[in-house]
Amino acid sequence: MSASPESQPAPPTTQHQENPDWVRDIVLWRRKDAGILLLVAATVTWVAMEIYGFTFITLVSWLAMTIVVCLFAWGNLNRLFNREGTPDLSRLEISEQTTVETATLCHQRINEAIRTVLHMGAANEWFVFAGVVASFYALSLVGSYLDLLTICYIGILGGLTLPLTYVKNEEKINEYAEKLRIKSERLYFMLREKLQKMINKLTGKQKEPIKEQKTE
Repeated sequence: MSASPESQPAPPTTQHQENPDWVRDIVLWRRKDAGILLLVAATVTWVAMEIYGFTFITLVSWLAMTIVVCLFAWGNLNRLFNREGTPDLSRLEISEQTTVETATLCHQRINEAIRTVLHMGAANEWFVFAGVVASFYALSLVGSYLDLLTICYIGILGGLTLPLTYVKNEEKINEYAEKLRIKSERLYFMLREKLQKMINKLTGKQKEPIKEQKTE
């Protein structure tokens, strides 16, 4: 006997739906409330710690006290006006799915960073190695003039302004970046050929010069 359509098990419904890229929405100001909240929080934190001299523990303590006082006042006002039920704070909770996705993303980024560092250290690419060392040296110079909090604050401001500027002027920026890429590739191969000639002179080897790749 064939099972009736009612008795057949229903196909499993996938409850997991692809979440929107909330980071992209924030930096492109598609979620204006979240973008404004992030900007205000970063500005208040920087002003409180850099100008008024609050330490991180002091600032977190005052923030926690403010949240507790607001929740206490909210609960008492609800009871005062005879409102039944407790306030719904489920939206403030972090779901298990969000935690797993965040941990997975951090795991992937850390592995990619480790592989990149190992590749730059092990690969025989002189200019890549020199560029990485120069970048870290420039970062150390910036760190000698700015503290970590200021660098993070500048990074947040840049993250909330540069992507939006790029989206609005994408064609012009891409055109300029393509011209800059062609010039940098020409300079790269020219310097690489000169460096190869110097290495050949020092080692006594004769190798064919590196030909410049054709750029479209």
